[in-house]
Amino acid sequence: MDLSATYAAKRMTATQAVADIPADSNIALAMAIGAPPALMAALADRVTAGNLTNLRPWYFHSMAHAGNTLLRADLLDRVRPHCMFLSSIERNLIKTAGAKSPGANTPSPIAFVPVAFSDSSRMLSQDIDLECFMVTVSPMDRHGWFSFGTNNDYATTVARSAKRLIVEVNANMPRVFGESPLHISEIDAIVENDIPLLDCAEPLPSAVDDVIAATIADLIDDKACIQMGIGALPNAVCSKLGRRKDLGIHTELMTPALARLIQCGAVTNRYKTTYPGRSVFTFAMGDRAFYDFLDDNPSMHSAPVHVVNDPRHIAKNDNVVSVNATLQVDLGGACNSEHVLGRQYSGAGGQLDFVRGARASKGGKSIIACHSTALDGTVSRIVPQLQGPVTTPRNDTHIIVTEYGWADLTGLTIRQRADALVKLAHPKFRDALAEQARSL
Repeated sequence: MDLSATYAAKRMTATQAVADIPADSNIALAMAIGAPPALMAALADRVTAGNLTNLRPWYFHSMAHAGNTLLRADLLDRVRPHCMFLSSIERNLIKTAGAKSPGANTPSPIAFVPVAFSDSSRMLSQDIDLECFMVTVSPMDRHGWFSFGTNNDYATTVARSAKRLIVEVNANMPRVFGESPLHISEIDAIVENDIPLLDCAEPLPSAVDDVIAATIADLIDDKACIQMGIGALPNAVCSKLGRRKDLGIHTELMTPALARLIQCGAVTNRYKTTYPGRSVFTFAMGDRAFYDFLDDNPSMHSAPVHVVNDPRHIAKNDNVVSVNATLQVDLGGACNSEHVLGRQYSGAGGQLDFVRGARASKGGKSIIACHSTALDGTVSRIVPQLQGPVTTPRNDTHIIVTEYGWADLTGLTIRQRADALVKLAHPKFRDALAEQARSL
């Protein structure tokens, strides 16, 4: 194969690349940093011009580029987003739609699709008839290989199952080791767009986050294999693990906080069973320095989400500790981590995948953290019964942590669980919760 000639033949403008996508079709978009800005803008231009209707994009976790192009409020009469994990983009679109028709039974502009992150690649590749998949990749090397960079997740699977694969090549996308290569022979259209990758500012932990993080850090020993969720609390936990020795990483999301643990020497991955010596992840988000850290780094191993998040695969490592957050815990230990005030807030993501994987690991711990209150202390997050879907069932819950301590629910009766969880609630809610526990 003449690689240069093949590349030139497949290279085109974003407008050209999306010109043949028909109306009334399903397309899939890479998530987060991997979402392709130029291609989404070109699609939005077609919709705006009136020659593309009833477009159904499928995706997880959108960010600013999507919100400024394909997921604009003025396009939602012709674009029907099928989202599997809501971000602020979708929440704002839902809020705006509700404000326009207050009190009316207005359908949500977002079609929310419940699915475990580990199952997303199977669903998109086998159950949805996808016209095309669009993704940002790193530049081609001299052998004809690109890299999926920050986003393996469902991308590496869906790229090979959709009818058409369109890539947006960005010189700023890191070349990542692992199960991430993509050959030019697999690609239908190439668009070049060398713009800076989105920077994800690290949220600052609150005083409550800091207290909870200190408790969680004490539960993580040397040689543990860790998974951290997203947000200020997991970052705060990482900041307290710098003196640990021989930690391993097998995580859904790779972050700058985890990268700092690698750089300071706390992480060696020496005692992992799977991929020893390498930090395993399925997608990554951070800043420019973090993307530079990922680039051409043989200690990093990117793998598909159906591998990274498979509880059976997670459990092959000993001493796995998963750390995730929730929004509500009921008195039996069930967790709602995705629904707030009667509305979908995010999605199940991979929480249950890692809860089960860590729990099945020899010496493993599944830790779910929760602030004891919400809305400036006026509402308890420890509740008699959940006010939303069950993200983690009570049968799977292991350790719950709030700023008032932690409780291991393993082997406890329903009444014992209620007693333990009442003690983790804010003191001003404990008497009422104890009474409600008795009533239940």
